[in-house]
Amino acid sequence: MRRRPSARLLITDPTGRVLLFRFVHQRGALAGQSYWATPGGGVEEGETFAQAAVRELQEETGIQLASAGESVARHEFELQLPDGEWVIADERYFRIAAQHGEISRAGWTPLELEVMSEHRWWSRDEIRAAAETIYPPDLADMI
Repeated sequence: MRRRPSARLLITDPTGRVLLFRFVHQRGALAGQSYWATPGGGVEEGETFAQAAVRELQEETGIQLASAGESVARHEFELQLPDGEWVIADERYFRIAAQHGEISRAGWTPLELEVMSEHRWWSRDEIRAAAETIYPPDLADMI
């Protein structure tokens, strides 16, 4: 099984709420699945995790930063991708402080436009009380 390194973003607004996207899969291997997750994505060839975090931040939110700093957490687990492939996900998390709650979808790929149905800023208490699936499972403790 191949390894898939990715950079995930713990983006907080000035009130301390964290940004999550709702993923709704209508087709493919993940059809019928719906969950909330942090922004982020795969590390491209030649990139470091930190460089991928800066790029993903720009692409998925429109927020531009010169550096994402050091990762604050790491998760490794088996993950099924939308195309059906199973991979070993190697996720590194980066803390980002947003100056406001507005985001831009201008850099989204066609797949992101299809599956990322909405976004919302969540408080730690809202995450802990949520009936919906949220990834990573220990997110409330990470923020």
